[in-house]
Amino acid sequence: MSQQTAEQTEFTVERLLLDLVAWIAERPRPYTDVLDAWRTSCPRLPVWEEAVDRGYVRRVAGGSNGAVIHVTPAGTTFLARHGRAA
Repeated sequence: MSQQTAEQTEFTVERLLLDLVAWIAERPRPYTDVLDAWRTSCPRLPVWEEAVDRGYVRRVAGGSNGAVIHVTPAGTTFLARHGRAA
């Protein structure tokens, strides 16, 4: 992959991370909904996996509805750093 392509991919992942974290910040989302909307098999756009790895979101055990995804303090800081409110 060329340097320019790598930079474009990183830019795309960052933008998508912002969208994902902002979407979850609106209200905690069921784990199944998040995976349905954000999981990808593309190794160049690992948005959900990247959000988890960076600690922007966390999975919290839920009741009868299953696990729920919440934004972490690191995720809130990430949004604020990019001018997006949590």
